[in-house]
Amino acid sequence: MATETQPAVSAPEDSAALGRQARATVPRSAHAELPPDADRPDPIALLMSQAASRVPELVPIRYGRMASSPFAYFRGAALVMAADLAGTPTSGIPVQACGDAHLLNFGLYASPERRLVFDVNDFDETLPGPWEWDVKRLAASIAVAGRERGFSKSERAQAVLAAVGTYRTAIREFAGMRTLDVWYAKLEADEIMRQLRTAAKGADQRRRVRTQERNISKAAGRTSLQAAGRLSRLVDGRPQFISQAPVVERLDDLLPDDQRHRLEAGLTELVEDYAASLPPDRRVLLRRFQLV
Repeated sequence: MATETQPAVSAPEDSAALGRQARATVPRSAHAELPPDADRPDPIALLMSQAASRVPELVPIRYGRMASSPFAYFRGAALVMAADLAGTPTSGIPVQACGDAHLLNFGLYASPERRLVFDVNDFDETLPGPWEWDVKRLAASIAVAGRERGFSKSERAQAVLAAVGTYRTAIREFAGMRTLDVWYAKLEADEIMRQLRTAAKGADQRRRVRTQERNISKAAGRTSLQAAGRLSRLVDGRPQFISQAPVVERLDDLLPDDQRHRLEAGLTELVEDYAASLPPDRRVLLRRFQLV
């Protein structure tokens, strides 16, 4: 029988005391500004350092997308923001951070049970770090996106405060929950809509609710099968990606036959090793499919 181990801090008052101690060491006001740094790394140099490990043909496309707007630059500049945050005071409370928790990495996604849930995705920047870095990146992205969309300074401030305030109240609620309850906690689209319908007052707000209902219906229709239909075609009865060089290119067009066969064999072995690592019920499901 497995029982939940007692956390290092078991009582809410003890947690509150630790929080006050952390704030005494690094007060909340210390997070308010980015201190000037004469040795601040050049942002362009940082981005170019990343380019060394990227596909050369795709780097100009990435830069072109980033140059299209301030928010597009912000989306692609996670390393630049991390370098800036590295020189700021931290809470001393580490987590496995998303690393790129900007506004557009939150959305509606299908759970393993095929239920639409609101969550964060895109974890290719994940690393251990101070918990507040993710919150700061989210808050900054709301401010940048709001400015780009023409919202006033007060509206942007209100949106940022609403986001971080909701985060604060959620964390406070999670702190009083058991480990498994936190692990399985989720915010489903149905619950979001229930809250919006309850809060809606007046024709304008009810119209916004109907817009969100349409958005959720669209999200439910965005599946891997839909993507496959758009990105591939049937050739001799087998699906084949449509070449869109240089963003999407087939192995046939990139590698000689001997190199391609070695890579395909390696990918097949990789999938088989992954299947072997799965619980039996998931292994049975995966083996109903084949690598193409």
